[in-house]
Amino acid sequence: MTPLLSVQHLTKFYPGFTLRDVSFHLQPGRIMGLIGKNGAGKSTTLKAMLNMVHRDSGTVQLLGKDFFSHEQECKQEIGVVFGGIDFYPLKKLSTITAVTRRFYPNWDQAKYESYCKLFSLDEKKQLRVLSNGMKVKYLLALALSHHAQLLILDEPTSGLDPVSRDELLQIFTRIVSDHRRSILFSTHITSDLERCADDITYLHNGEVLASAEKMAFLRSFDHLKTAEDTQPLTLEEIMLRTERRHFDETAL
Repeated sequence: MTPLLSVQHLTKFYPGFTLRDVSFHLQPGRIMGLIGKNGAGKSTTLKAMLNMVHRDSGTVQLLGKDFFSHEQECKQEIGVVFGGIDFYPLKKLSTITAVTRRFYPNWDQAKYESYCKLFSLDEKKQLRVLSNGMKVKYLLALALSHHAQLLILDEPTSGLDPVSRDELLQIFTRIVSDHRRSILFSTHITSDLERCADDITYLHNGEVLASAEKMAFLRSFDHLKTAEDTQPLTLEEIMLRTERRHFDETAL
C-alpha cells in the first residue's frame, strides 16, 4: 500500500541544533504520535515538512506526490493545527471562517457547520472569549472542512482539561475510522498516545530513535526493562529511561 505520507532523510541545520536524517511513513487510516522531550525537534520536523522553514535536505511525499514540487496542490489535502495561533482575537469566528474558506476550493460549508454543531461552537463569539479547548476545536473544524486527507497537529491537547482531552481523542479516532484519512500529531502527553495512537515515532536530539507500530515500538525498548518490570514499559517510562541513560552516558 502506498503511504499517505512519506518523509525521507529530512535534515535542517540550526546553530546548536540539527534535525538529522528524519524518516518515517504514515499509512491511510492511522494515527501516528510524534514524541520526544522539549527541544527534540518535533515542531521543527512538522515545519520543515510543510516548508514553513527551509529544509537543508530530504524529501516529503503526500499521496505519492512530491510535496515541494506540488506544494499548493498538496496543501489542499492537509489540515494543520498549531498551538499559539490566535488569528485576530477581536474578530468573530464567522469572520475568520469567511476569510479562511477562500483559500480552499474544496471547502464544504455543510461539513463545517456540522463540526460547529458537534463542537458546540458559537460563530457569533469573538475568538478571545474561547477557552483553550474551544480554540483547538475551532481550528479542527476549519482543518476538517475542506476534506483534508491528513491532519498535522502540534501539541493539540496541551493545556486542556482531562474532559476536553478525552473528547478530542475520541474525535481523532472517529476521523480515521473511514480508513482514508490519517493524523500525525506531536505531543509530550504520552498517556494520550497510549489510548489512541496506532504508530509512534520517537525523536531524540533531532534524530529518529525508533518509528514503528505501537506494540512493536514498545517491544523494541524491552532492553530498558529491569528485573522488577513485569509489564511492558509505558511510553512515559521509555522516554524517561532513554533520556536518563543518555544523560548518564553524556556525564561519563
